[in-house]
Order: sequence, then C-alpha cells, then structure tokens
Amino acid sequence: MSQLAKVFTRASTGLDAPVVTIEVHISGGLPGFSIVGLPEGAVKESKDRVRSALINSNFKLPRGRITVSLAPANLPKRGGRYDLPIALGVLLASGQIKPSVDVSQFEFYGELGLDGLLHTTEGLLPAIIEANNAKHNIVIPIDDFEQCALVEQAKIFPARHLLQVCEFLSGIGEPENYPISVDHQVTYTKDYSQVKGQYQAKRALEVAASGGHNILLRGTPGSGKTMLAERLPSIMPPLSCEKALQKASIYSVAGKMLDNTQMYIRAFRSPHHSSSAVSLVGGGSIPKPGEISLAHEGVLFLDELPEFPRHVLETLRQPLESGEVHVSRAQQQVTFPANFQLIAAMNPCPCGYFGDGTSKCHCTEDQISKYHVKISGPLLDRIDMVLEVPPLPKEVMLSQKNEQIENSETIRARVLDCYNIQINRQGKLNDRLNPDEVDDLIVLNKDNRQLLESVIDKLHLSARAYHRILKVARTIADLDHAQAVERRHLIEAIGYRRHNG
Repeated sequence: MSQLAKVFTRASTGLDAPVVTIEVHISGGLPGFSIVGLPEGAVKESKDRVRSALINSNFKLPRGRITVSLAPANLPKRGGRYDLPIALGVLLASGQIKPSVDVSQFEFYGELGLDGLLHTTEGLLPAIIEANNAKHNIVIPIDDFEQCALVEQAKIFPARHLLQVCEFLSGIGEPENYPISVDHQVTYTKDYSQVKGQYQAKRALEVAASGGHNILLRGTPGSGKTMLAERLPSIMPPLSCEKALQKASIYSVAGKMLDNTQMYIRAFRSPHHSSSAVSLVGGGSIPKPGEISLAHEGVLFLDELPEFPRHVLETLRQPLESGEVHVSRAQQQVTFPANFQLIAAMNPCPCGYFGDGTSKCHCTEDQISKYHVKISGPLLDRIDMVLEVPPLPKEVMLSQKNEQIENSETIRARVLDCYNIQINRQGKLNDRLNPDEVDDLIVLNKDNRQLLESVIDKLHLSARAYHRILKVARTIADLDHAQAVERRHLIEAIGYRRHNG
C-alpha cells in the first residue's frame, strides 16, 4: 500500500523565496530513492545524507521505492536546505512519527549531517520573512537562529538534531528557548570630530547625506578624502526596521554574516579598484548580490576612481538611475535592490600632486588628460557634486584637538531634520525625484532662471545635469528650512557642479 506525505519549505531566487512543496511517496517494488523537480547537484546528493541521518538517528529506511517531488517542477532547487524537510517527509510517509501538530502550518529548513545534526544553511533570511508573512511556524538549525531572529515577529523553533525536531512534532518536547536581542541603538566608531579642518568638505558631505546625492572628492594624497568618506554613514539617518531587514536579507543571500550591532547603521562598502564588473554589480552562474546591492540604502565608496577599469565603471550607470540591478542568466532572471549613494575619490593627476602649490608634479598635460578621460562623461553626468579637497595647512595639522569641532551627532541631527522634511513632503529623498517632480517642486523666479541659463551655456550642461543642480539646491533649501529655492541655494549648488568635467 502506497503512502504519501507533504512538507513545506522555500527556495532561494535572489531576494525572493517561493514556496516549495516536498511530496514524498513510498510505494512497493525494488528499493530506490529518487528526487525529481529540477534538483541541482547538492539537492541530488540529499538522498545520501538523509539515508545516513535516518539510520544514525535510530529510524528505519523504508523498504520500497521512495520518490521525492520538489514542486513547482520548473523552479531550480539548490543547496542543502531541503535535507530536513525531505527526511521529515520520509518519516511521515512511512508512519515512523505521528505528528501532534498540523505539519501544513510549518516550514522546515536545514542541511543534515550524516549523524542527524542540523547544519547552517545559506541565505535563509528572505525565506523567514516570507514564511512569517504567511503566518507559518518555522523550524531551522540552531546555528541560523541569531540571524533569523532579526524577523522579530516570526515564530521560529531552532533545533540541533533531527531527533529534536521529531520529538517536537510528536508533542514530546519543546525546542530550547534562545532569546536574541537586537540592539536598536547605533554606535559609530568613526566621527567627524576626528577630522581636522576641511569645513567646506564637511558641508558638502552634509548636503550629500541630506538629499542622497552622489559626490566626487578630488584632491592630493593625504588631504583626507578617504577619512571624510568613511565617516559619512555616521551623519546619515539610521535605517528603519524594514530597511534594516532588507539589508540583512541581502547580506544573507550573499553568504555574508551581519553583526546585529550593525543592523541599523547604513552600509559602507569600499571595493578595491581591481574589482570585476560581476563583483561590483552582482551575477555569477548562481546570481548573487554585488557590492552595489550590499551598499543598498548606504554608501558605495570608490577610492582611486580612475584606476577602476572603464568597462567596470560603466556598469554603474543604469543602477545609479533606477536604484536596482537586473541580472539575467540562462535559467533565471534576478533583480537586486541597489539604491546606493556613490562617493568617489580621485587624485588631480597620475602622480597626485598637480595644483598643490609645490614642484612635486611632473605630469604632462597629455598624461593628465588621459587620466581624467578614464571616467566617462555619462558617468560624471550622474554625479551631483564635485568637490576639491585641498591639502591641510601645517598649522591645522599641528594643532591640538579642538573641542569646538562639530561631532557627527550634531551634524546628523540637521541631516535627520532635512531627511524628515523630504519624506513628509514627497515620500522620498530629493535625489530620487523625477524631472516632472523637480519642475513641479522647484519654481524659479525670472532672475534665478536667467542665472541657470547662463550656467547651462557656460558649463554645457545636459538636461540631467540641470535637474541635478536643482535637486541639490532643493536639499540646501531644506537644510535652511526655506519654502522656496533662493538664489543663494542655487549658487551653492552650481558651485558643486562647476568642477565637473
């Protein structure tokens, strides 16, 4: 007499987690164990792990033909997460465990060791979020509990061993209770009070952080470009619970651990200039998030910008506009979020010392031109602000720590105030306004319109650059709590644009 059991779990497709129904059928005939439903290598090997785990947990491997179906059949299945639900399906179909709970209200995840121990499973967080939305109970390996407990409302039951799960389903015991506390307080180790001088750069970064604008820092080596950029997250508004969970999901899918103390701090990613296009935007045979997705709702810092291969930088153009990246492969198409803020830094010339007032630079005009042309016009067009960072005067370098230097907390209070103004007015940051919204939101008087006309002619600005000036000006006006964009706001915004090119 044939026997059938159904157990639920979820697959991993980018940040999506579609439901997978595992059906186990035991029938008469020659002994066999087959898995169908587009399983990849690790899933096909699951039958060997399940067989050993059942035997070493004092269960019997059913005699007859065992057929495991992973539905839907057209969805690729990969990884070891299906081991536990397959093993439970076999035990339920063979009648070796009699559940005292409704198994259809549970989802199971976990790779099995040959001794029945549950091992950590990569990329579980999106599945936990979807399972929680479906009001399902969730059984996972204990090693994944700290990460998955970030979904604070989810009913999660962590387990160490297959036997522990079977006892729980049979009503014999309860899983251990492991309280996990997520620290909603954020602590920054890098602060702008540590940066001497560079008041203009701090002001520009305050504007950039307030409106989500992209910025390029140009200056000689040692002028503080990297130090300024690294401290940008300390003045940005902390992440909301929803955005923090999305950040954690991206890290989970990428196979990277995220410290709970870093949950609500904006990401700061600084890839080396030897990075490939795939590592930057994501991809691979099994698509995974790249640096721009790991920097979602945070900062992507590209130091030594001209040293990046040009074709790698060009891949940033579309994500900078859309806030997401589409990765297409033969078997699947995946979309990853990539709403990042680009902060770039570069030297004025190949040797780095052009224009510093000394005789150190021996670069020719042709060398300097070739160095600058490595960054394409279309990419520069997407950068809202360009700032010259001068070298620090020796008097400032030698000065003792000044208690009057503003710390990041003080600047962050102003940024958060400006951020709230934008969210309450339009539901998003100024940098994400489309051209129609810019025209509706920013109405210029005759004098300001003439000023912009002369700037467009002088700097040969594109329509995108024109709108970006207006967006930066709107952010500066919001920092001033001004209802309308005034001439002084436009002049400051134009000043951040005049070096671009």
